[in-house]
Amino acid sequence: MSRFLSSPWIRERASEAVEYFWSKRDEQASFARNDQGNRKAATGGGQLYHFALILRDIALHSGYRSDDVFLDRHLELPGYFRPTKKWDVLILRNNRLVAALELKSHIGPSFGNNFNNRTEEALGSAVDLWTAYREKAFGDVAEAPWLGYLMLLEDHEKSRSPVSVSSRHFPVFPEFTDASYLSRYVELCSRLVLERQYSAAGLIVAPKSDPGNYLEPNRNLGLLPFFQSFRRRLVAAK
Repeated sequence: MSRFLSSPWIRERASEAVEYFWSKRDEQASFARNDQGNRKAATGGGQLYHFALILRDIALHSGYRSDDVFLDRHLELPGYFRPTKKWDVLILRNNRLVAALELKSHIGPSFGNNFNNRTEEALGSAVDLWTAYREKAFGDVAEAPWLGYLMLLEDHEKSRSPVSVSSRHFPVFPEFTDASYLSRYVELCSRLVLERQYSAAGLIVAPKSDPGNYLEPNRNLGLLPFFQSFRRRLVAAK
């Protein structure tokens, strides 16, 4: 029996991708000694590239050609509120957009403002794409593309600790009261799918002290359902 897209296959590939993520960050950080803070390590590209390779392999295994998969170049799509937006992985079939994916990470020690930035980025990208789709930016097609969001959060004391919230005029939703940043990401990713901003979302937490290891804090946001949803859309689009 093929191991493809089984839990062991995903665990093996994802562990390799997480290990590469930390290795790539360390490599980029070594060139940042004369830079302010750790900016180059945070902004350097390619850290989540091995997750993109997993998505590529799923597409190839689903009958797509290598020419249908974009993860190194030609990643721009037209937007509605801006000229273009660059995605991390695109799948096209016969000049039709099948899937677009955002691959994001959030590493400490700063979690507060960066969480808000990630939230705004995720929502902005989705709204921009769906509005462009409505306006036929991707052609006059009835079938909507599959939109995916994958987040790697550092497993850190500060990402797991409760965080107070201040809202003087109106109460916040109870799910966010004294919630950790990890809990906030669970709510964010779950609601992105619930409100149909993304077709599927995945969330993993990974400790820097144990490269290659990761946890899935919410089963609905696990890698298995995320990759399975992606493959179902690829197969249906063929």
